[in-house]
Amino acid sequence: EVLTTAGVPKGSFYHYFRSKEEFGQALLEEYFQEYIGRVDIVMAAQGTGAERLIGYLSYWAKTQAFDHPEEKCLVVKLGAEVCDLSEDMRSVLEEGTALIIQRITRCVEQGMADGSITSTQNAETLAESLYQLWLGASLLVKVRNTTAAFETALNTSKRLLA
Repeated sequence: EVLTTAGVPKGSFYHYFRSKEEFGQALLEEYFQEYIGRVDIVMAAQGTGAERLIGYLSYWAKTQAFDHPEEKCLVVKLGAEVCDLSEDMRSVLEEGTALIIQRITRCVEQGMADGSITSTQNAETLAESLYQLWLGASLLVKVRNTTAAFETALNTSKRLLA
């Protein structure tokens, strides 16, 4: 159906990809490469570690809201569905999310070093918790068709960092 809509003959598709699963894997790899690049730019902004982290979380809320369908999080869209069906795609999702959490961890560590984050929680555990919070908020935004979950997640994040 996708090939027909795109006007691509099956032969051309299978010239580049051995299977739909391999295509999905390539799609996710490309998504994470592009998304990590955007995360790096957002987190390189001026300010304290806390300010940069809140800037990233605000960026998340803005780009995952209803006005940006081209930037929707594929982890939220595909995570639960493909992980049971494809080990290769699950692995790409795991590696990609680990890269995002690494960047959040670095920002938390920098915030702890500059005094803008005063949480006594381990930086990596805090970063993992924040990422999980925001994935859940993204799912609820889709389910409830309102961005209220992002507002709650942002307020909770600020409390966790204090």
